Amino acid sequence: MSKIGKAIRLERILDRKTHRTIIIPMDHGISVGPIAGLIDMPATVDKVAEGGANAVLGHMGLPLHGHRGYGRDVGLIIHLSASSSLGPDPNHKVLVTDVEDAIRVGADAVSIHVNVGADDEAEMLHDLGRVARSCDQWGIPLIAMMYPRGPKVKSEHNVEHVKLAARIGSELGADIVKTNYTGSPDTFQEVVRGCSVPVVIAGGPKMDTERDLLQMVYYAVQVGGAGVAFGRNVFQAENPTLLVRRLCKVVHEGYTPDEAEKVTL
Repeated sequence: MSKIGKAIRLERILDRKTHRTIIIPMDHGISVGPIAGLIDMPATVDKVAEGGANAVLGHMGLPLHGHRGYGRDVGLIIHLSASSSLGPDPNHKVLVTDVEDAIRVGADAVSIHVNVGADDEAEMLHDLGRVARSCDQWGIPLIAMMYPRGPKVKSEHNVEHVKLAARIGSELGADIVKTNYTGSPDTFQEVVRGCSVPVVIAGGPKMDTERDLLQMVYYAVQVGGAGVAFGRNVFQAENPTLLVRRLCKVVHEGYTPDEAEKVTL
């Protein structure tokens, strides 16, 4: 029965026709505090939902203060990991929420953060495995944010490191893996081929232009990527609703960046 539950909930995250997704992470408040675009979370949820986002992602405060009960529906992903920028190691992520708590507030999926290669990698992998088993038990999808970060990591976008991080996520039970784009379609295709579950790309730091963002998304989707999980690049955009609508055209309808830039509200 848990497989049925996962399948039903995944349809609230992954588009039923394209099997791709546009997720807007809004979990930044715990790590860096209130930032532009997330001061008024309900307003931001409104904007990205109206643009066509498949889901928003955040901590327990999101359903309490930001998730909507009106307008266009949007999936809810509860993030289970956290750390603060004031802590001794901001990259040390700990579990702050249980799967059962996320289910109680109506989550369609949960997510967890793992830094592959970090000094405390073992602890985070242990948490990933334990959360994955709990998700299987309760029939709720798991998104694993798998980032190569640590002393041996040459670059967080190095294809060998990203391939390993993504593969670990799928091997330990994630239903969707979020990781870094590797910089080119050819190298990112290696990541997708080496991972047995859908792979979505992270936005990372805010990019210089919208065109750069659309181009990266287009390349990723063309080689099998399952979409995006973009935070700052969306909620700090001049017009988040319009940007999400353009991303939808690229991810779900195969628009080129040139075609997407012509889309208006």
